[in-house]
Amino acid sequence: MKIRPKLIRLHWLLSAQFGIDPIKMFRAIQAMPRYIAALIRYRSSFTKPFELVPCLHDRHEEGGATKNEYFWQDLLIARKIFAARPKKHVDIGSRVDGFVAHVASFREIEVIDIRPITTNIPGIIFKQSNLMNPAKEMTDYCDSLSCLHALEHFGLGRYGDPIDPKGYEAGIYNMAKILRMEGTFYLSVPVGTERVEFNAQHVFNPRTIVEVAKRNRLQLREFAVFTTANGWVDVGILPEALESTGEQLYGLGNFTFVKI
Repeated sequence: MKIRPKLIRLHWLLSAQFGIDPIKMFRAIQAMPRYIAALIRYRSSFTKPFELVPCLHDRHEEGGATKNEYFWQDLLIARKIFAARPKKHVDIGSRVDGFVAHVASFREIEVIDIRPITTNIPGIIFKQSNLMNPAKEMTDYCDSLSCLHALEHFGLGRYGDPIDPKGYEAGIYNMAKILRMEGTFYLSVPVGTERVEFNAQHVFNPRTIVEVAKRNRLQLREFAVFTTANGWVDVGILPEALESTGEQLYGLGNFTFVKI
């Protein structure tokens, strides 16, 4: 592995898991002279009391986070569901504050997650369930299904799920059971050189996902990949496309399956 990916991983580990962000700290120190100069100018023309609440990073950031994989998958899959207008759409474990909220803005969506959601949200019906072992009554339950950036965590214990190295296979099997014949399944997972990054995620060779899906009567119709270098690219479903994607280090694979 090259040095840059190692540094990125180390930064993620320090900042996201231990609350230590050396990059953010360095940038805050850099921003302090400008903040102090602005404070002096403001103080010279405003004599009433005020509080100090430094915001040191916003000046150099864009107006929103529009370049990451979550932004693009949430937006584009929600648009696909809007265009398809299914009778019943169910989501498995996707971000409530992203994709689920997008869909709930124009239609009802049912959300299934192993973790609880205690807030009542308009347009969202929540059910707590472990999709490695779901309720039997959910067979042939919906004609549209999504699972975005969630399947890769199944079986790693990260979210309180039971440890199972083949948890993703159980997940696909049970999601296929939920979906009705000719229903559409939108799935996104990390793709590239196949590996387990315990207990964060699996990174899958796309062929692994396609083969497990095929065993469960799910036929691949579309495949796109998001990378920070190239953005969202429809790479197609030919074996060569899957093969080349599996040789990359990392991307977000977006699969569209139909149950046959």
